[in-house]
Amino acid sequence: MCAKSAKKNHRPKRTRKLKLRGFNNLTKTLSFNIYDICYARSPQARKEYLEYIDEEYNSERLVRILSEVAEIIGANILNVSSQDYDPMGASVTILIAEEPVDPKPDQVLAHLDKSHLCIHTYPETDSKLGISTFRVDVDVSTCGKISPLRALNHLVESFESDIVLMDYKVRGFTRDVRGTKHYIDHKILSIQQYIRKSILEQYQCVDINIHQENLFHTKMMLQDFNLENYLFATAARDLTESEKERVKESLRREMTEIFYSKNIF
Repeated sequence: MCAKSAKKNHRPKRTRKLKLRGFNNLTKTLSFNIYDICYARSPQARKEYLEYIDEEYNSERLVRILSEVAEIIGANILNVSSQDYDPMGASVTILIAEEPVDPKPDQVLAHLDKSHLCIHTYPETDSKLGISTFRVDVDVSTCGKISPLRALNHLVESFESDIVLMDYKVRGFTRDVRGTKHYIDHKILSIQQYIRKSILEQYQCVDINIHQENLFHTKMMLQDFNLENYLFATAARDLTESEKERVKESLRREMTEIFYSKNIF
């Protein structure tokens, strides 16, 4: 059961729509660190894992994922920029707008003055322990009525998400017709409110929220630890009992250190 379980049962309530003086100037940003962790027994297996993960999540695949995000949150795509890197990794940035723009203007990354979607990937491996960790950084930043929270479940399910660290921040202010400033236009107690129950039940979850700053943080780590799910190019039956215990310990240490963002000695 997730920590802060009382909060997860509070679903967003409908609030009376704010009548604004002009455009909604609030910026809502949802940021992810998503980690996939595995054990590759040999140097060749580690090399193959990195090649596999680099191809599986190449820029073309990332463009598809972010395009689906834009559709889910109801945004219109203005511009797509993508890049695969040598020796590995990929980045995609998509400029979006709340309203359709026709014709679409020429945009460059220097024009990120409103809403955008970004993904960067970071495959890496520890040659000593055989642990390989694939990190994905995702940012969904919107202005106006559209909300990045609507794409939360889709992003978690789009990757092999052993650990997910999420931050949601609402910045700036908007004014109503009376001129009163509003620093947030919706009620939120926790990011967990917006995560599907079937996903939450799979994870250990922890919240660190600063409500007065409109800053919300949730981190999740898979509860079910099945060694078979963390092995690449080998099977548990191929490992000795002592090796199984060593691998389990290394995997758990890696996951725990990432989850708590500190080394364990």
